[in-house]
Amino acid sequence: MRTKLYFDGGCRPNPGTMEIAVVVGGKAHVLPDMGTGSSMDAEWLALIHALRLAQDLGLADFVLLGDSAAVIGQANGSLKCRGAGLRHMAEFRALAGDRPPAIRYIKRSQNLAGIALARLHGR
Repeated sequence: MRTKLYFDGGCRPNPGTMEIAVVVGGKAHVLPDMGTGSSMDAEWLALIHALRLAQDLGLADFVLLGDSAAVIGQANGSLKCRGAGLRHMAEFRALAGDRPPAIRYIKRSQNLAGIALARLHGR
């Protein structure tokens, strides 16, 4: 059975202090201070963290699920990457190597990582 890793990133304000979360196997991995950047930077960092986590866990069959259509489109190659996204894309590709992972868009309301971030702030 394919393992699902949910990822989400955000910042307050935008740009501001970034935070990310990845949920796998019902466990939330939340990093509340990822430095300063934009919401797009935070989404990229969450995606990269999700891929690293999958690799650290030795997962062979997994899918990365997020609610940022722009970052997912860029990572999948269907949208052009610009600005800081180019640096994030290069890091993501170097980490993925010759086997790009499956990345899928899901609604915000389905994103367990987004829910974990919201709970961090009592929402």
